[in-house]
Amino acid sequence: MVSINQLTVDFGGFRLFDDVSFLINPRDRIGLVGKNGAGKSTLLKIISGQMLPTSGIVALPKELTLGYLPQHLEYDDTQTVMQEAQTAFEDIIFLEKEIERLTNAMASRTDHESDSYMQLIHDLTDKSDRFNMLGGHSYHSLVEQTLKGLGFKRSDFERLTSEFSGGWRMRIELAKILLKQPDVFLLDEPTNHLDIESIQWLEDYLKSYAGALLLISHDRAFLDNITMRTVEISLGKIYDYKASYTRFVELRQERREQQLAAFRNQQKKIGDTEAFIERFRYQATKAVQVQSRIKQLDKIDRIEVDEFDNSALRIKFPPAPHSGVITVKGHHVSKFYGDLHVLDDVHFSIERGEKIAFVGKNGEGKSTMARIILNEIEYKGDIVLGHQVKVGYFAQNQADQLDERLTVFETVDKVAVGDVRTKIRDLLGAFLFSGEAADKKVAVLSGGERTRLALVLLLLEPVNFLILDEPTNHLDIRSKELLKKALADFEGTVLVVSHDRDFLDGLITKTFEFTNKKMKEHMGGIYSFLESKKLESLKELEMRPSKVSIRASAAPQNSQQSKGKVSFEERKELNKKIKKLSTEVEASEQLIEKLEANIAQMDMQLANPGPDDDLSKIYSQYEKVSKDLGKAMERWEALHLELGEWEGKFEG
Repeated sequence: MVSINQLTVDFGGFRLFDDVSFLINPRDRIGLVGKNGAGKSTLLKIISGQMLPTSGIVALPKELTLGYLPQHLEYDDTQTVMQEAQTAFEDIIFLEKEIERLTNAMASRTDHESDSYMQLIHDLTDKSDRFNMLGGHSYHSLVEQTLKGLGFKRSDFERLTSEFSGGWRMRIELAKILLKQPDVFLLDEPTNHLDIESIQWLEDYLKSYAGALLLISHDRAFLDNITMRTVEISLGKIYDYKASYTRFVELRQERREQQLAAFRNQQKKIGDTEAFIERFRYQATKAVQVQSRIKQLDKIDRIEVDEFDNSALRIKFPPAPHSGVITVKGHHVSKFYGDLHVLDDVHFSIERGEKIAFVGKNGEGKSTMARIILNEIEYKGDIVLGHQVKVGYFAQNQADQLDERLTVFETVDKVAVGDVRTKIRDLLGAFLFSGEAADKKVAVLSGGERTRLALVLLLLEPVNFLILDEPTNHLDIRSKELLKKALADFEGTVLVVSHDRDFLDGLITKTFEFTNKKMKEHMGGIYSFLESKKLESLKELEMRPSKVSIRASAAPQNSQQSKGKVSFEERKELNKKIKKLSTEVEASEQLIEKLEANIAQMDMQLANPGPDDDLSKIYSQYEKVSKDLGKAMERWEALHLELGEWEGKFEG
C-alpha cells in the first residue's frame, strides 16, 4: 500500500537515515520506535509529503488517503469546536447545502413540465443519492461521539477553538483525522495531550479500525495494546519485527545474542584458519592445504552484528534534605476561574516519602492543584507545606517555554549557582548533550531533547518534594524507564500528574482521582485504581465509527423496501441467493487469510534475509500480493454488503 524505498536523509553533514526501505500493508498496526532524535517524526513528515528526502522515494497509490497528526501544530482557525470538527465532512456539507438550494429552487417553480424543472429533479436526486451513500444523515452524531470520546463536553461544542489550550486544540485536529477515516493513519505521539480515559477510548477506536496505522508513541502500554508490528530506527537503519513493542524488545535482544554468538564462532574459525596459513605458509608439503584454506577465507560471508545505540540518560536526583513527616496538607481548598468552578472544598494530606499520582480527565483540576500547592495561583482555603519542605517543579509546558535563542549550555548556565556551575558539562553529558550537542540552539532541539534539558534544570539543587506535571511527554521509552527508576530511588516525596499507565505502574503507591470538583484518594498502584474504576474497557464509550468491520453484518440501506409477506417461492429464491453469497464470502475470507499468510512469510524474509535471497524480487512479489490483498478486501466488502441486503429482504 505504501512503499518506502531506499530513503536517505542528510542534515548538514549528518546522516539521519541511510538507504531505508520498508512497506506499510493494508490493516498494518505499526509502532515506530527509536531514541529521541532518531528521526521518527522526520520519517512521518516524509511519508505524508510534508518533507522531501535527500534520496529515495515514497510510493503510494493515487487514490490512497493519509491522515497525518504531527507532534506540533500552528493554529489559525476561528470556528467553534463543532464547526472545526465538521470540516472533516466537507463533501457531505457541500452536498447538504446543494440539496437545500435545489429544494428551495423547486419550491418556487410552477413549470413542472419544463426541461429545466426536470433537470432540477435529476440534480436533486443525484445529490441526494450521493449524500445518502456518504452517510450524510449520520455525520452529526459521528462528530459528537468522537468529540465526547476525546474528552470534550457537550457544552464545549459551541465554544471557539481559540478559547482552548494547545493540547485541547490538538484533540480537535485528532478528531478531524479520525472522522475522515483515511486509508492510513500517521500519528505522531497522539496520547501526549490525552487523559487516561481518552487514551483508552482512542485504543478502542484504533483496534477496530479497518485501515492501516503507523504510530509514534512512547507509551508502552498503548503500543502493546494496539500494534502488531514494530519498526525501530536506530543509528540510521531500520529494524522491522512482526511483534508488539514488549515482544520486539525480547526478539531484538535474542537476535543480537544470536548474532554475537555466530560472530564469535566465525571469528574463532577465521583465527584458526589464519593461524594455520601463517604456520605452514612456507612448507612445501603443506602448500595444497594452505591454498585450500586461503580460498576458504575468501569465500566466507562475514557476519555483521547489528549496531546498537547504547547511549542512555544517567539520572540521579541529589539526596533529599530531611523534612517533617507531613509534606503538604490542604484544607477547604476551592478554585474558580471566573464562573468556572474547578475545585470545591477539597481536603488532602501527603506524607514524606510517598509516591503519589494525580489522575483524572483533563480540565478536572490536576494541574491546577499542583500550581496551588506551589502557590502560583490564587485560591480559597489553606495549603500548608511541612517543616523544611523544599519543592522542585517540572511544569507540563516547561520544555516549550525554554528560550530558543540560547544554547543548551547557556540555558543551564543561566540558572545554575554555586559549585554546580563547574559541573555543567558533566551534567549535560549525563543527559546526552555531550560535546557539540551542548552548543546546539534550543530552537533546533526535538521535543524529547527539550524535555531532557528541562529535566537538567530540575537537578541543579537538592529538593525533597518533586512535583512533575506530565514529565514523560516526548521522552523515548528507554529515557522514561530511567526517569522512573530515578524517581523510585529518590528518598523524598514525589507527586506525578500523568496519563502514562506504564510509567506510573510500579512507581506510585497512592492515587488521587480528580472528579466532580473533588479529590478522591485510592490506595495502591495505577492498575489497581483502573480496575476499581472499571476503566479498562470503558464500555460507555464504545460507540465508535469504523470504516469496515470484518465480522459485522452490514444492515440493508433501505429496510423499508419490503414490509409485506414473502411468498414460499420467493423465499426459496432468496435462500438460494443467500447461500450462494455466503459461500462466496467464505471463499473470499479464505483468500484473504492465504494472502495475509503470504505477506507474513515475506515479512520474515525481509526482516531476516538469507544469503541467497533476491530482495528486489521479494519486494516485487510483496507489492503484487499486497495489491491482490487490497482487491480481495474490496471484493469481500462488496459481497458482505450485498449479503446483508439479501438477508434483510429474507427477514422482511
